[in-house]
Amino acid sequence: MKTISDIKISVLDLAPIRADGGPEQALRNSLALAQHAEKLGFTRFWVAEHHNMDGIASSATSVLIGYLAAGTSSIRLGAGGVMLPNHAPLVIAEQFGTLATLYPGRIDLGLGRAPGADQYTAHALRRERSGSADDFPEDLTELQTYLGPLQRNQRVIAMPGAGTQVPIWLLGSSLFSAQLAGQRGLPYAFASHFAPRMMHEAIRVYRNHFKPSAVLDKPYVMLGVPLLAADTDEQAQYLATSAYQRILALLRGQSLVQKPPVQSMEGLWLPHERQAVGEFFGLAMVGGPETIRSHVNQLLEQTDADELIFTSDMYDFVDRLHSYEVLAGLR
Repeated sequence: MKTISDIKISVLDLAPIRADGGPEQALRNSLALAQHAEKLGFTRFWVAEHHNMDGIASSATSVLIGYLAAGTSSIRLGAGGVMLPNHAPLVIAEQFGTLATLYPGRIDLGLGRAPGADQYTAHALRRERSGSADDFPEDLTELQTYLGPLQRNQRVIAMPGAGTQVPIWLLGSSLFSAQLAGQRGLPYAFASHFAPRMMHEAIRVYRNHFKPSAVLDKPYVMLGVPLLAADTDEQAQYLATSAYQRILALLRGQSLVQKPPVQSMEGLWLPHERQAVGEFFGLAMVGGPETIRSHVNQLLEQTDADELIFTSDMYDFVDRLHSYEVLAGLR
């Protein structure tokens, strides 16, 4: 059976904005966290595209990746992910082709088919573009063409981009991308850090539909995991209340800026809200070192995942840094 020492571990960051901070602090913290993860031996550091959310500063994903790459030297940087329906494939090919040209061998491109925003924001992003999630397979093919070798008589090229072969991952929280990733022979990352309900079915669909490709000869599964680790279970449970408050605010349509932890969530949520937040964090690893080790080993036993990518939503940045130290110490 796999243990945490047998797999790759990585970081997913949303550049969270604190109630008493701002986007500049959030982005500088993201770089400091990437540097910290590099020193701790994490494999990759991904940032996610979200829009119209006052508590998340990672909206200009490719720009942020360039900032992170310039401030690190070896850790892989990437998108976890770019929401492809929001963009013309040529633009993404040029952006990530530029990153791969400047930082060869270090750039990943994770792709999602959801807009990552509400309908008003999606319209503001796309304007006259008619693209939608239904176009995702065709957009993916177009993007792969731009990043692949130049073809004879190819009328549209990505420069930089052509020939860079930037590694593409498909991301998903349902079964569509799982099947498509398998059919295309691409690595697959499931968004179990916020939608764990269909995780096992998605892994099964991906593996059952997998066809070897030029980039992958066997299935490769990465799972998103919320990480709220501390020196003791009690301290971790206390610090986790910041994350719970943020998802409660998301459910209520309120501000998503980070709030300080509280001694108890009682009185802050209604029973049905507590249940909804609990479902969101169904795969969360909350606790001290041995509790985290037990959770990781159980997840690996159930899924045989190849890699876990952890996201830690703690209010104080030093606690977030330490959360990853606790995890790395288990290897």
